[in-house]
Amino acid sequence: MSHRILTAVAAVGLLALLAFAAPPAAGIKVYLIGDSTMSNKEEKAFPETGWGMPFRYFFDETVTVDNRAQNGRSTKSFLAENRWQPVANDLKPGDYVFIQFGHNDEVPTKANYTPEADFRANLLRFVLETRAKKATPVLLTPVARRKFDAAGKIEETHAVYATIVRSLAQEQKVALIDLDAESQALLQQFGVENSKLLFNHLAPGEHPNYPAGRDDNTHFSELGARKMAQLVLADIRTLKLELANRIVKREVKKTVDAQAR
Repeated sequence: MSHRILTAVAAVGLLALLAFAAPPAAGIKVYLIGDSTMSNKEEKAFPETGWGMPFRYFFDETVTVDNRAQNGRSTKSFLAENRWQPVANDLKPGDYVFIQFGHNDEVPTKANYTPEADFRANLLRFVLETRAKKATPVLLTPVARRKFDAAGKIEETHAVYATIVRSLAQEQKVALIDLDAESQALLQQFGVENSKLLFNHLAPGEHPNYPAGRDDNTHFSELGARKMAQLVLADIRTLKLELANRIVKREVKKTVDAQAR
């Protein structure tokens, strides 16, 4: 009889604890919209890697990263090709949209060139339509190209368009990840030669996809994509976005040498 009473008390206690436990976090989507520096790559392009590819592995099972970035796209072409509207239609409260353009918008010789005023207006549209769905926009300045001067100092290649992103973020009170400045600092840290490891630099015959080799200072290697994704991840934490609570937490097991005690 006493055993039954103890069992019943234990069950009631467990139910009480469960009642006060925090409910599991609702599932959300993190949409990535942008250009080739962020996009998923086809096998024929490997080892070229967009930073959005490793980015998706940083989060727990409550987060789905939906990478809609596309090679060669500007804000103008992303809208003209109806790539934005399906994202806007599907957004749910609690979702995120990470917005990174500029590489193609800023080049007047490209078909996808977007004048400065239009670039700003397009970014503003992404922000306002994201907020209208009670989702969170995050603006990112365009990630740096690998370009050093004769003295080995990294050069700014996105000055005008990165400034537009920064000013819009400040004006609209949008979370900003200054990937231009942060990636420049990373490239400077690596230096002129070692920074090649972060980009799709290949010697002739080094990879079957590029038999003649490759000398690409815009698109990343697998290592470079991971380093850029880690910069974004660090900013998610610094900005204290709710998304930071969904980053995978893994315990690091330490091996203690008994003889060293």
